[in-house]
Amino acid sequence: MTALFPVDRLFIIAGPCVVEGDALNLEIARELQRLSNRVPGGIVYKASFDKANRSNRGAARGPGVQQGLDSLRRLKDATGMSLITDVHLPEQCAEAATVVDALQIPAFLCRQTDLLEAAGATGKPVNVKKGQWLQPEGMRGAVEKVRAAAKVPACEVAVTERGTFFGYGDLVVDMRSFTRMRDATGAPVIFDATHSVQRPGLGEGGSSGGAREFIPSLAMAAIAAGANGIFLETHPDPDNAPSDGPNMLPLHELDGLLTRLVSLWENVHR
Repeated sequence: MTALFPVDRLFIIAGPCVVEGDALNLEIARELQRLSNRVPGGIVYKASFDKANRSNRGAARGPGVQQGLDSLRRLKDATGMSLITDVHLPEQCAEAATVVDALQIPAFLCRQTDLLEAAGATGKPVNVKKGQWLQPEGMRGAVEKVRAAAKVPACEVAVTERGTFFGYGDLVVDMRSFTRMRDATGAPVIFDATHSVQRPGLGEGGSSGGAREFIPSLAMAAIAAGANGIFLETHPDPDNAPSDGPNMLPLHELDGLLTRLVSLWENVHR
Protein backbone atom coordinates (compact mmCIF):
# COMPACT_ATOMS: atom_id res chain seq x y z
CA MET A 1 0.00 0.00 0.00
CA THR A 2 1.40 3.41 -1.00
CA ALA A 3 2.07 5.72 1.93
CA LEU A 4 0.18 9.02 2.01
CA PHE A 5 3.05 10.54 4.04
CA PRO A 6 6.24 9.03 2.55
CA VAL A 7 9.63 9.84 4.03
CA ASP A 8 11.60 9.41 0.81
CA ARG A 9 9.53 11.51 -1.62
CA LEU A 10 8.15 15.03 -1.47
CA PHE A 11 4.40 15.03 -0.90
CA ILE A 12 1.87 17.86 -0.76
CA ILE A 13 -1.36 18.39 1.17
CA ALA A 14 -3.39 21.13 -0.52
CA GLY A 15 -6.90 22.45 -0.95
CA PRO A 16 -9.29 25.12 0.31
CA CYS A 17 -9.71 25.96 3.97
CA VAL A 18 -13.30 24.75 4.16
CA VAL A 19 -15.56 22.65 1.98
CA GLU A 20 -17.41 24.98 -0.38
CA GLY A 21 -19.78 24.30 -3.29
CA ASP A 22 -19.22 21.28 -5.52
CA ALA A 23 -18.12 23.43 -8.47
CA LEU A 24 -15.41 25.22 -6.46
CA ASN A 25 -14.26 22.02 -4.77
CA LEU A 26 -13.95 20.32 -8.17
CA GLU A 27 -12.16 23.29 -9.77
CA ILE A 28 -9.42 23.10 -7.16
CA ALA A 29 -9.27 19.31 -7.24
CA ARG A 30 -8.87 19.22 -11.02
CA GLU A 31 -5.93 21.59 -10.84
CA LEU A 32 -4.34 19.53 -8.06
CA GLN A 33 -4.85 16.40 -10.15
CA ARG A 34 -3.12 18.07 -13.08
CA LEU A 35 -0.13 18.92 -10.92
CA SER A 36 0.05 15.70 -8.92
CA ASN A 37 2.06 13.72 -11.47
CA ARG A 38 4.91 16.21 -11.02
CA VAL A 39 5.06 15.69 -7.26
CA PRO A 40 6.99 12.48 -6.44
CA GLY A 41 4.88 11.62 -3.38
CA GLY A 42 1.60 12.92 -4.82
CA ILE A 43 -0.97 15.43 -3.60
CA VAL A 44 -3.63 14.82 -0.95
CA TYR A 45 -6.72 17.06 -1.22
CA LYS A 46 -7.56 18.89 2.01
CA ALA A 47 -10.80 20.62 2.98
CA SER A 48 -12.54 20.96 6.36
CA PHE A 49 -16.24 20.36 6.93
CA ASP A 50 -16.05 22.55 10.03
CA LYS A 51 -13.63 25.18 11.31
CA ALA A 52 -14.50 25.05 14.99
CA ASN A 53 -11.69 27.37 16.14
CA ARG A 54 -12.67 30.66 14.47
CA SER A 55 -11.85 33.92 16.26
CA ASN A 56 -15.41 35.24 16.18
CA ARG A 57 -18.74 33.57 16.84
CA GLY A 58 -20.16 34.70 13.50
CA ALA A 59 -17.19 33.64 11.37
CA ALA A 60 -17.74 31.14 8.54
CA ARG A 61 -17.25 27.60 9.80
CA GLY A 62 -18.17 25.45 6.84
CA PRO A 63 -21.16 23.24 5.99
CA GLY A 64 -20.96 20.90 9.00
CA VAL A 65 -20.29 17.20 9.34
CA GLN A 66 -23.04 15.61 7.27
CA GLN A 67 -23.19 18.08 4.41
CA GLY A 68 -19.42 18.47 4.35
CA LEU A 69 -18.74 14.73 4.23
CA ASP A 70 -21.39 14.31 1.52
CA SER A 71 -19.56 16.94 -0.53
CA LEU A 72 -16.21 15.23 0.02
CA ARG A 73 -17.71 11.88 -0.98
CA ARG A 74 -18.95 13.38 -4.26
CA LEU A 75 -15.51 14.89 -4.84
CA LYS A 76 -13.82 11.54 -4.26
CA ASP A 77 -16.24 9.79 -6.61
CA ALA A 78 -15.55 12.41 -9.30
CA THR A 79 -11.75 12.53 -9.00
CA GLY A 80 -10.47 9.49 -7.12
CA MET A 81 -8.13 11.77 -5.16
CA SER A 82 -6.94 10.95 -1.65
CA LEU A 83 -8.68 13.22 0.87
CA ILE A 84 -7.86 14.55 4.33
CA THR A 85 -10.11 16.58 6.65
CA ASP A 86 -9.96 18.07 10.13
CA VAL A 87 -11.74 16.41 13.05
CA HIS A 88 -12.49 18.32 16.24
CA LEU A 89 -14.42 15.80 18.34
CA PRO A 90 -13.80 12.09 19.04
CA GLU A 91 -17.22 11.15 17.70
CA GLN A 92 -16.42 12.71 14.31
CA CYS A 93 -13.49 10.41 13.61
CA ALA A 94 -15.21 7.14 12.71
CA GLU A 95 -17.79 8.88 10.50
CA ALA A 96 -15.18 10.96 8.68
CA ALA A 97 -13.03 7.86 8.17
CA THR A 98 -15.79 6.28 6.06
CA VAL A 99 -15.24 9.02 3.46
CA VAL A 100 -11.69 10.41 3.67
CA ASP A 101 -8.33 8.69 3.47
CA ALA A 102 -6.68 10.50 6.39
CA LEU A 103 -7.64 12.56 9.43
CA GLN A 104 -6.04 15.78 10.62
CA ILE A 105 -5.86 17.05 14.20
CA PRO A 106 -5.89 20.87 14.44
CA ALA A 107 -3.00 22.50 16.30
CA PHE A 108 -5.15 23.76 19.17
CA LEU A 109 -6.26 20.16 19.83
CA CYS A 110 -2.92 18.35 19.57
CA ARG A 111 -2.98 17.30 23.24
CA GLN A 112 -6.61 16.12 23.38
CA THR A 113 -6.18 12.48 24.32
CA ASP A 114 -9.70 11.28 23.47
CA LEU A 115 -9.52 12.90 20.02
CA LEU A 116 -6.06 11.53 19.23
CA GLU A 117 -7.03 8.02 20.32
CA ALA A 118 -10.30 8.11 18.37
CA ALA A 119 -8.41 9.17 15.24
CA GLY A 120 -5.84 6.41 15.72
CA ALA A 121 -8.54 3.82 16.32
CA THR A 122 -9.89 4.34 12.80
CA GLY A 123 -6.68 2.88 11.37
CA LYS A 124 -6.48 5.76 8.90
CA PRO A 125 -3.33 7.88 8.50
CA VAL A 126 -3.34 10.81 10.94
CA ASN A 127 -1.63 14.18 10.63
CA VAL A 128 -1.24 16.02 13.94
CA LYS A 129 -0.45 19.73 13.80
CA LYS A 130 1.90 21.07 16.47
CA GLY A 131 0.34 23.56 18.86
CA GLN A 132 1.56 27.12 18.42
CA TRP A 133 2.81 27.13 22.01
CA LEU A 134 4.53 23.74 22.02
CA GLN A 135 8.19 22.81 21.69
CA PRO A 136 8.99 20.28 18.91
CA GLU A 137 9.74 17.47 21.37
CA GLY A 138 6.31 17.98 22.92
CA MET A 139 4.75 16.22 19.92
CA ARG A 140 6.13 12.86 21.04
CA GLY A 141 3.18 12.30 23.34
CA ALA A 142 0.62 13.13 20.65
CA VAL A 143 2.12 10.61 18.23
CA GLU A 144 2.33 7.93 20.93
CA LYS A 145 -1.38 8.39 21.73
CA VAL A 146 -2.38 7.89 18.08
CA ARG A 147 -0.12 4.88 17.62
CA ALA A 148 -1.23 3.22 20.85
CA ALA A 149 -4.88 3.40 19.79
CA ALA A 150 -4.33 2.26 16.20
CA LYS A 151 -5.84 -1.08 15.25
CA VAL A 152 -3.29 -1.68 12.50
CA PRO A 153 0.39 -2.42 13.22
CA ALA A 154 1.88 0.36 11.08
CA CYS A 155 -0.59 3.24 11.37
CA GLU A 156 0.76 6.22 9.44
CA VAL A 157 1.24 9.30 11.63
CA ALA A 158 2.72 12.61 10.52
CA VAL A 159 3.36 15.81 12.46
CA THR A 160 3.06 19.35 11.13
CA GLU A 161 4.95 22.52 12.02
CA ARG A 162 2.69 25.54 11.71
CA GLY A 163 4.64 28.27 13.47
CA THR A 164 5.03 29.38 17.08
CA PHE A 165 3.36 32.41 18.66
CA PHE A 166 5.56 35.49 18.70
CA GLY A 167 3.88 38.14 20.79
CA TYR A 168 0.11 38.38 20.39
CA GLY A 169 -0.47 38.58 16.64
CA ASP A 170 2.33 36.90 14.77
CA LEU A 171 3.96 33.50 14.22
CA VAL A 172 7.57 32.54 13.59
CA VAL A 173 8.99 29.30 12.22
CA ASP A 174 12.02 27.70 13.84
CA MET A 175 13.67 25.76 11.03
CA ARG A 176 15.32 23.44 13.56
CA SER A 177 11.85 22.14 14.36
CA PHE A 178 11.75 19.67 11.45
CA THR A 179 14.78 17.72 12.62
CA ARG A 180 13.82 17.96 16.27
CA MET A 181 10.25 16.73 15.72
CA ARG A 182 11.35 13.90 13.47
CA ASP A 183 13.98 12.79 15.98
CA ALA A 184 11.47 12.97 18.85
CA THR A 185 8.56 11.23 17.13
CA GLY A 186 10.00 9.08 14.35
CA ALA A 187 7.24 10.50 12.13
CA PRO A 188 7.39 12.33 8.78
CA VAL A 189 7.35 16.09 9.30
CA ILE A 190 5.18 18.47 7.28
CA PHE A 191 5.43 22.24 7.02
CA ASP A 192 2.19 24.23 6.97
CA ALA A 193 3.30 27.09 4.73
CA THR A 194 -0.02 28.94 4.83
CA HIS A 195 -1.07 28.94 8.49
CA SER A 196 2.50 29.85 9.42
CA VAL A 197 1.99 33.23 7.73
CA GLN A 198 -1.28 33.79 9.56
CA ARG A 199 -1.56 36.83 11.82
CA PRO A 200 -4.02 35.67 14.48
CA GLY A 201 -6.61 38.28 15.42
CA LEU A 202 -5.05 41.02 13.27
CA GLY A 203 -7.45 40.95 10.34
CA GLU A 204 -10.56 43.05 9.83
CA GLY A 205 -13.09 42.81 12.63
CA GLY A 206 -10.80 40.72 14.80
CA SER A 207 -10.48 37.86 12.34
CA SER A 208 -7.06 36.46 11.49
CA GLY A 209 -4.95 38.30 8.95
CA GLY A 210 -2.06 36.92 6.97
CA ALA A 211 0.95 37.65 4.78
CA ARG A 212 0.68 35.26 1.84
CA GLU A 213 3.66 36.85 0.07
CA PHE A 214 5.95 34.90 2.42
CA ILE A 215 4.51 31.46 1.58
CA PRO A 216 7.02 30.57 -1.20
CA SER A 217 10.16 31.56 0.69
CA LEU A 218 9.12 29.75 3.88
CA ALA A 219 8.07 26.63 1.97
CA MET A 220 11.42 26.47 0.20
CA ALA A 221 13.31 27.09 3.44
CA ALA A 222 11.40 24.23 5.05
CA ILE A 223 12.38 21.84 2.25
CA ALA A 224 16.01 22.89 2.63
CA ALA A 225 15.74 22.36 6.40
CA GLY A 226 14.43 18.81 6.04
CA ALA A 227 10.62 18.87 5.87
CA ASN A 228 9.18 15.73 4.27
CA GLY A 229 6.03 17.38 2.96
CA ILE A 230 4.32 20.73 2.49
CA PHE A 231 0.80 21.74 3.50
CA LEU A 232 -0.76 24.56 1.45
CA GLU A 233 -4.23 26.03 1.49
CA THR A 234 -5.10 27.35 -1.96
CA HIS A 235 -8.09 29.01 -3.60
CA PRO A 236 -8.88 30.58 -6.99
CA ASP A 237 -10.05 33.78 -5.26
CA PRO A 238 -8.50 33.98 -1.77
CA ASP A 239 -9.65 37.55 -1.12
CA ASN A 240 -13.26 36.37 -1.31
CA ALA A 241 -12.82 32.97 0.32
CA PRO A 242 -15.07 32.33 3.34
CA SER A 243 -12.15 31.48 5.65
CA ASP A 244 -8.39 32.13 5.92
CA GLY A 245 -8.19 34.10 2.67
CA PRO A 246 -5.28 36.38 3.71
CA ASN A 247 -2.96 33.40 4.22
CA MET A 248 -4.01 31.23 1.27
CA LEU A 249 -2.01 30.85 -1.94
CA PRO A 250 -3.83 31.89 -5.13
CA LEU A 251 -4.50 28.73 -7.13
CA HIS A 252 -2.83 30.08 -10.26
CA GLU A 253 0.46 30.48 -8.37
CA LEU A 254 0.59 26.85 -7.21
CA ASP A 255 2.02 25.46 -10.46
CA GLY A 256 5.15 27.63 -10.34
CA LEU A 257 5.72 27.08 -6.64
CA LEU A 258 5.46 23.29 -6.91
CA THR A 259 8.01 23.32 -9.74
CA ARG A 260 10.45 25.15 -7.49
CA LEU A 261 9.75 22.92 -4.48
CA VAL A 262 10.24 19.69 -6.42
CA SER A 263 13.49 20.98 -7.92
CA LEU A 264 14.77 22.05 -4.52
CA TRP A 265 13.81 18.70 -2.94
CA GLU A 266 15.76 16.85 -5.62
CA ASN A 267 18.83 19.02 -5.05
CA VAL A 268 18.68 18.66 -1.27
CA HIS A 269 18.26 14.88 -1.38
CA ARG A 270 20.55 14.12 -4.32
